[in-house]
Amino acid sequence: MGDCAVRLAVLLALLVAACAAAPLQGPVDDEWAAWRARMVESQIRQRGVTDGRVLGAMLKVPRHVFVPEAERERAYADRPLSIGLGQTISQPYIVAYMTDALQVAPTDRVLEIGTGSGYQAAILAELARDVYTMEIIPELADRARATLDGLGYKNVKVRQGNGYVGWPEAAPFDKIIVTAAPDEVPKALVDQLGPNGILIVPVGIEAQTMTIVRRTPQGLVQRETIPVLFVPMTGKIKG
Repeated sequence: MGDCAVRLAVLLALLVAACAAAPLQGPVDDEWAAWRARMVESQIRQRGVTDGRVLGAMLKVPRHVFVPEAERERAYADRPLSIGLGQTISQPYIVAYMTDALQVAPTDRVLEIGTGSGYQAAILAELARDVYTMEIIPELADRARATLDGLGYKNVKVRQGNGYVGWPEAAPFDKIIVTAAPDEVPKALVDQLGPNGILIVPVGIEAQTMTIVRRTPQGLVQRETIPVLFVPMTGKIKG
């Protein structure tokens, strides 16, 4: 085990111990940190996500800030939560799973489709050089932009628009993540994926499957992984 992994394991142990010794009563910063530590240990690391950078980002980003006030006591629960307007913030494990599958490098430029609360964008911002995130619902785009700005994320650009179109003038992207479910992998997003890039997207209408597309020197390689349940991706261009 490397030094980074050892330090992370020690931090997790200390924070989980603190959480067990002092049950949480309110939104004090160190108490929220203890909740995050418990979330990372029990919901994420024990389910097989062990990359130190991903776990570190999940430990750092204050998930409770991205959910409505009425949901904050459940912010670190093992479940998705409503953020209003028929949209949700994904279950913490799914956020970690998708982030881990992207293999984000510090030099990467990442496109996210489906900003929602802005939480996934914040996780990516901890790992990548630049994050471009698109949200089709204006109110959510504005809310996420304000939250991300308030937390000091300077490497995230938020755009309100149709995710099926992508962000062509900023392409190509090293990594692309889609956090709503189209009925098929959007071609425009594949076209905006750079050399050796990775795209992850839940695909399907009723039965959805997490799908990973890689651009290799030999061409595109696509594989399906786990069953999932996301809100439908809207804005599909007809014809």
